[in-house]
Amino acid sequence: MTRQPGKKPAKRTQKGTLAIIGALLLLSAGLRLATEAGQVIASEGILAGSPDPAAANQTQDLARPDQMEVALAAIKKREARLMEREAEINERESSVEAAEQAIREEIEKLLETEQNLRKTISVAAEAAEADIAQLTDVYANMKPKQAAALFEQMDSTFAAGFLARMTSDSAARIMAGMTPEKAYEISLKLAGRNADIPLR
Repeated sequence: MTRQPGKKPAKRTQKGTLAIIGALLLLSAGLRLATEAGQVIASEGILAGSPDPAAANQTQDLARPDQMEVALAAIKKREARLMEREAEINERESSVEAAEQAIREEIEKLLETEQNLRKTISVAAEAAEADIAQLTDVYANMKPKQAAALFEQMDSTFAAGFLARMTSDSAARIMAGMTPEKAYEISLKLAGRNADIPLR
């Protein structure tokens, strides 16, 4: 079968078309890289305090090897600055977490101390109540005349506290042995013990 003159094989045409498309794609990628790298260089120049911002904004000729090296150096510099910034943020987050942990530990210690203090106060209150109850029994079992002589020397509020814990008969016998003035003062204290309690 003979080929007709002037016609090219279809495969060669397809290869040529693919080559042209590939070249265009490579050219497009190169232009995009050049544009982005130029912007990075410009921004790096401004961030670094370039004395001539207008010169920093000019598009770099990245076709030249030295300009390409400048672009790569600028990108690496910016990347290093971002990594440094990230490290600072991570360090601050670590410091905040450490401070929060320390605060939580201090709060736990304070709560534990408060619980221990409440227990101590409770034990002390129970011991004091037991002492007062025992002393009240001692006064109640004394001879009324002897107990009256002791209550005569006490503060009226203090004496009223003991008498309020006794039975009515014991308290009446002791108060009968006091002077009228002292018995009157203690009676006023006993009557006013619940005066501050609200009715409703």
